[in-house]
Amino acid sequence: MKKFVLGVAVCLLISLPVLAALKVGEKAPDFSARGSLGGKEFDFSLEAALKKGPVVVYFFPSAYTKGCDLEAHTFSQEKDKFDAAGASIIGVSADSIARLNRFSADPDFCAGKFPVASDTDKKIATSYNLATNPAKAGMTDVKGDAIDHDFIERVTFVIGKDHKIIAEFSSKDDGLSPDQHVAKSLEIVQQLGSK
Repeated sequence: MKKFVLGVAVCLLISLPVLAALKVGEKAPDFSARGSLGGKEFDFSLEAALKKGPVVVYFFPSAYTKGCDLEAHTFSQEKDKFDAAGASIIGVSADSIARLNRFSADPDFCAGKFPVASDTDKKIATSYNLATNPAKAGMTDVKGDAIDHDFIERVTFVIGKDHKIIAEFSSKDDGLSPDQHVAKSLEIVQQLGSK
């Protein structure tokens, strides 16, 4: 009987879908979220942003953590090049909007150059099939503040005006460092802009 139960359990596990980020060619789910740009809150809409051109939607684990800080700083340094290519940027994490207000205005990170959006209930991450992991108990950020939210895996999507995913890459699957996410997404939008 134990072998039968174990066999059924294994079959059920094998038949469960594996969580994998949406892929190139798939339609990107529209989303709206409370965002922050330069410390000022606003309502972000992917649908509205796509009317202006391609959008780089990058998911990151947490503001004020080493890799996320590097990624935000690099996006802010390259923002003019994204603008020249006709592309906009939105960062998404499970950070609270209050935390993102500070991060978006911080001259060492977003520097008020691009918005970040709060996905505290992880509905946006879930719609993009992204994994989330709880922060370890007692974990603090680079400023010494407690991290009290789940981490969304680091994945970047380049989405075309037609709502189709043009590119998708992650640190986990592609081995890219946070700043390489920026370089790769910039290369893609520049290629789009030259067509």
